[in-house]
Formats: sequence, C-alpha cells, structure tokens
Amino acid sequence: GGMVPVLAGLYVGGAESCSSPAALSAAGVVAVLTVDAEEPPAVPGLRAMHVRARDEPGADLLSRLDECAARTRSECPPASPRAHPAGSPLTPLCSRPRRRVNPGFQAQLKLYEAMGCAVDTSSALYKRYRLEMLSQRFSEPQDLPREVFAVDPTTICQTLNTEVLYRCRKCRRALFRSSSILSHTEGMGPTAFAHKRITESARLSGNGQEKCTSYFIEPVQWMEPALLGVMEGQLLCPKCTSKLGSFSWRGDQCSCGRWVTPAFQIHKSRVDEVRTLPVGNFQTAKT
Repeated sequence: GGMVPVLAGLYVGGAESCSSPAALSAAGVVAVLTVDAEEPPAVPGLRAMHVRARDEPGADLLSRLDECAARTRSECPPASPRAHPAGSPLTPLCSRPRRRVNPGFQAQLKLYEAMGCAVDTSSALYKRYRLEMLSQRFSEPQDLPREVFAVDPTTICQTLNTEVLYRCRKCRRALFRSSSILSHTEGMGPTAFAHKRITESARLSGNGQEKCTSYFIEPVQWMEPALLGVMEGQLLCPKCTSKLGSFSWRGDQCSCGRWVTPAFQIHKSRVDEVRTLPVGNFQTAKT
C-alpha cells in the first residue's frame, strides 16, 4: 500500500500513498499523477494531475498519455521524485510483481511504446486499437465517430509518388489507399481451419501461393451506410455495387488463418493497385 521506488525519482503506490504528506515530503516528492474514478483530495505543497478512469480493461488511458508525459516532464526536473499512484499510465509494468496488471492498461502502454511514446493517430497500430475498442463497446453500432472513417479517396487528389491507390476492378472507382491497410501477423495457414471445412482460400495458403487473399482495412467513408445498425454484412462497390468483400465487428478469419477483429475485408481479386510513377503524370495499374 505504500510508495515503492521503481526508477530514480519515481514512485508508485496506491491512493493511500498520498495520505501522509510527511512521508511524501521526506521522499522529496513534488508532484503526483493519479488515475482513479474519483479525484483525490489535494495534498498541500504538491502539484497534482488527475486522470478520471476506472480500473477496467476497456478504460481509455491512451488518449491521455501524451498529456500526462508532457505534464510530468515540464513540472518535474529529472532529479525531482514523483509519486504515481497505482494504475498510472507512466507506471513501469515491472513495478507491481505481486499484483496482476490490468491487461487493458498493459496493452495500451505497450502500444504507446511501439508508437515511440507519442500517440500517432495515423499509425496502423493505433487504428487497429481504436477499432478493437469500438467493437467491444457497441453491440449494434448506430452512431460511429467520424474520425473512425478514412477519407474517401475520390474526394482528394493523389499526390505523386506517395500512396498506392486501390480501385474497383470492375468500374475503376477509387476505394481506399495503402495507408488504410491494417496489417496482421500471418497465421498458421490450413492448420488454423481444422475446426471447420477448409475453404478454397485456405487451401491456397498451403500451396506456396499468397497466404492472405484479402486486404483488411480501416472503414472508409463510403462504407458508412452499410455499417450502421448491423454487426456484419457485405461490402459493395459504391458505384457499380459489385461485391468487394465483407465486414464483421465480431471479427473474421483471414485465409492465412489469423483471426482479425473487427474485420473490414476486401478481396484482392476484386481490386487493382494503382501506383503513381515518379516521372510524368500518368498511372499504372497492377492486376
């Protein structure tokens, strides 16, 4: 229950750690960062920051980590000790060996580290995390945040020598850009389908051919009418209505065997890659 030193000038502990101003003063603590559902009483002589969050896996700490990190860096010189009550997003995971770390908090900390200790909303890792949080929150999505949807590529011009554009193979309508593709770790191939009849796409992955026969992407603006109010369904080209793939907020299995949640799946056979060449203003399609 008391403060535990984990790094030079950094302590972690429960809320009771702040109940003794004398102990804090003796340790040289100058600032406290608290993560709790309720704001704690102020401690005289200390700068304080409170992040309102419950100790639940689904609680969002990631959106506050930049603010917390900036606040602690600006207010506390490197040599000044800081007390971080248990659950702080800046708490080293190894500091609580006898307690089970909230798995949701742990995943968010690892994601934050993978992004270079800065929230990057354009990162595929961040987009995947955001979609996973939404899939857990909604039983039947009725009103999705606008920022979840990537901009429809037909509304903006493609810059030369940058992203790959993907078009409907039938009508050539632009559908999504390479920055919308959310990659996943390759699965075990046909062995992952042992619990059910092996699909044709799964067989392909065992014959030396391409294992992932679909792109798993973030939602794009043209998909919104199809997504609202339902958990799964088909994805059709917004221009010619040909079938492009499917979506499921519960997740779906890639042909490589990996389960992806949520899944917005576009079959590679239904789209063409369009790459902008570095010289000239013409494009080339890869089929």
